Amino acid sequence: MSHTFDTAGLDQCPFMPVFGAPAISMERGSGTEVWDTDGTRYLDFLSGIAVTSLGHANPVIADAISRQANTLLHVSNFFTNPQATAAAVKVNELLADATGHAGQIFFTNSGAESNECALKLARKWGGRGRHTVVSAYGSFHGRTLATLAATGQPAKHEPFAPMPDGFKHVAWGDLDEMRASVDSSVAAVIIEPIQGEGGVNPAPAGYLQGIRDLCDEVGALMIVDEIQTGFARTGRWFGFEHDGVSPDVVTLAKAMGNGMPVGACWARTDVAAVFQPGDHGSTYSGTALATAAVSAVIDEMRRLDAPALATAKGARFSTALEALPQVEAVRGRGLILGAQLSDGIDAPTVYRALLDRGFICNPVNASTLRFLPPLTVSDSELDEAVALVADVLAEVAP
Repeated sequence: MSHTFDTAGLDQCPFMPVFGAPAISMERGSGTEVWDTDGTRYLDFLSGIAVTSLGHANPVIADAISRQANTLLHVSNFFTNPQATAAAVKVNELLADATGHAGQIFFTNSGAESNECALKLARKWGGRGRHTVVSAYGSFHGRTLATLAATGQPAKHEPFAPMPDGFKHVAWGDLDEMRASVDSSVAAVIIEPIQGEGGVNPAPAGYLQGIRDLCDEVGALMIVDEIQTGFARTGRWFGFEHDGVSPDVVTLAKAMGNGMPVGACWARTDVAAVFQPGDHGSTYSGTALATAAVSAVIDEMRRLDAPALATAKGARFSTALEALPQVEAVRGRGLILGAQLSDGIDAPTVYRALLDRGFICNPVNASTLRFLPPLTVSDSELDEAVALVADVLAEVAP
């Protein structure tokens, strides 16, 4: 299959080349399926990178967005609106249940903005002279300058050096190295329960609790980045719940809008209180349109018992993938899974072959395929996915 971007007679591609030349133009979707402008059908096991967790064109979410689009889209932050209030209450309820603490929300437009808000909150909490934030190598927290500096991937820093100061990185999963770096100069630790971009690596047993204890010892904030893992993806509403910890700040985005660009930074009430009027803001924070989608997503996920769906579907899919002779291991929880391929099998090559067969996943590194299907994926679609992966792996295996 040829994947060539059609410029429709334009002299050049109209997009900045940050994503490379777009190979396929998607036109419509339904559930776990999408179709390109040529009418080719694809089974989508990436969900826009953990975004469309309730499936493409979910009728419940689409109806909520449509009704709101015909009522009120946006007012300035001089005012609130009923949709933002209702959505904030629902998000706060989920996180109060998960953390045992009351909290407050700042709505954003993306995951990077959610983390940017959390980093500013940490600096305000720490005060002048105590602004260092510690994160792990292999992490991904966004592409603004501050969130990129927090991201533990030095190769991504180099083109934009010098990076903002106040960030330290330590080895993922190494509590001793974390302990050596978290002292009275540290305002916060930001950590993912599962490193998605780093290869789908769940936090080792005791790691998040150890970070919680360290933060308590020095009075630093524990920020958990749930942008990819939040909203039932792991089989719990939030990934940190598997470890029984209670973070001070939680950042959210992706699945909370099922495709509507929206995110949030949640903080325990006493932590949120360090922000004063004028400390932070965003023109599009808490628009009626975006937050109508958030409310609809939460209501529908509750109705479906989305955490239970992710657990059951993930177990079925993981077991089937592990049975493939070319798969060394499957990492992850629920429906965020990474298949570690046997030596000599190149994940990008497998990805391209699967795309040619109408299947979408992601080669998160040279040896790992990442799978993030909708939580509403059917058993027959899981079986179809396994069959496609098995066929391609058999073809490319050395």
